Amino acid sequence: MRRRPIVSLLVLGLAVLGLAGCRTSPDVAAYVGDAQITTGQLQAAVDERLADPDIASYAAGQDGGAFTRQVLTLMIGERVYDAVEQRYGVDVTEGQVSTRITDLLAGEDEDTLFTQLAQQQGLTRDDAREIIRELLLREEVAQAEGLADLSDAGLQAAYEDAAQAGQQFELGYITVPDQATADAVAAQLRADPAGYAALAAQYAGTYTLAAPQQRTLDQLPPVLATPVQQTLPEGVFTLPVAETGGVVVGQVTFPPFEDLESSLTDQARQAASDAAQPLVDGLRADLDVVVNPRYGALDDGQVVEGDGGVVQILGGGSAGD
Repeated sequence: MRRRPIVSLLVLGLAVLGLAGCRTSPDVAAYVGDAQITTGQLQAAVDERLADPDIASYAAGQDGGAFTRQVLTLMIGERVYDAVEQRYGVDVTEGQVSTRITDLLAGEDEDTLFTQLAQQQGLTRDDAREIIRELLLREEVAQAEGLADLSDAGLQAAYEDAAQAGQQFELGYITVPDQATADAVAAQLRADPAGYAALAAQYAGTYTLAAPQQRTLDQLPPVLATPVQQTLPEGVFTLPVAETGGVVVGQVTFPPFEDLESSLTDQARQAASDAAQPLVDGLRADLDVVVNPRYGALDDGQVVEGDGGVVQILGGGSAGD
């Protein structure tokens, strides 16, 4: 099962950040609840990243102020998820982040991958680790709130559901000359499903698969769609097909748990993250995240270039970081 590239996951993991409010001050880049991201902190974070030649090259290719807005987006996200940890009593360790990154890399060279992230997205290694932390925190929140089950038992239940849904299966077909032969081959397959390869070799040809292949319904030729659906989640069918010059004997089986475990785990994690997102959004709204107009405005979760205007200096203070 192919894994989704880690770069894509990092893009998907970028936090959607809060709602614009009215608190602004010249030396505050953003407010996140009672916390502040000062202009000095933001500039230091930008300068630190630009010390990396790969990130500096990426930033140089951006429109004016775009890289600063990207860094501010990341800094706001980190503080929002600190609040998530506190509200829901969840915690993600550095070890858990490292384990997930190793899993996502799936054998790829870590240094090469992080170099690509710097060159293509302007992300430091710490930025990438923070984004993974946020993904893991959403999963933890979903489990803590009973919105998801990522345990072994939960994955096994998902496997059983997938088998009944028939969304994925293994299909083998053997074409034989006549119905009598088809009935005999079908009987052999029902008695010994593991004997498929030997029978396929006996009737090798253009319309015989040497070994069953993993399929979904939308990948089937129309002539096989109905009998396969009627046979799911497993079984054997016969079907005369004029194009083949004979009778097709089809074998439908469901892949073992071990073959689908990685895919099921990825799906369960994504579902958990999606389930927790409304809770994160609600907390973010409570925090009343505000961006100083000097740096832009919030649009669809990102700090983007604003329409201009002056910075209002309002009464009332906010606690420091």
